[in-house]
Amino acid sequence: MEKLSFKFQTNRAAGGDKSKTPKNAIVGVVASGNLEVLIERSQPPGECSIEIATAAHGFGPVWEAVLSDFVTRNTAGGLKISINDGGARPDTVALRLAQAVRKIEEDKA
Repeated sequence: MEKLSFKFQTNRAAGGDKSKTPKNAIVGVVASGNLEVLIERSQPPGECSIEIATAAHGFGPVWEAVLSDFVTRNTAGGLKISINDGGARPDTVALRLAQAVRKIEEDKA
């Protein structure tokens, strides 16, 4: 199992009314060709940290490129993201990350 760790500076904190939205969320499943994303509001507003556990060794530069693009395009500030990878392709990674951020930003009245 390879473990990767990344920290990114962000321009915007994740949205949502923090008094109503969940403090954490989970999407996906660890299975062949998929991944599980756990997301928490636990970082400073201008920072996003991402931890990855993957069985696919040697793909650090690919992960960094996909995650950098994600953080640039989305409101990921204030989030700690943990990924358990089951061999997901980059497009699946981007999809699951977007789903997780959307889920944590949803208002729960």
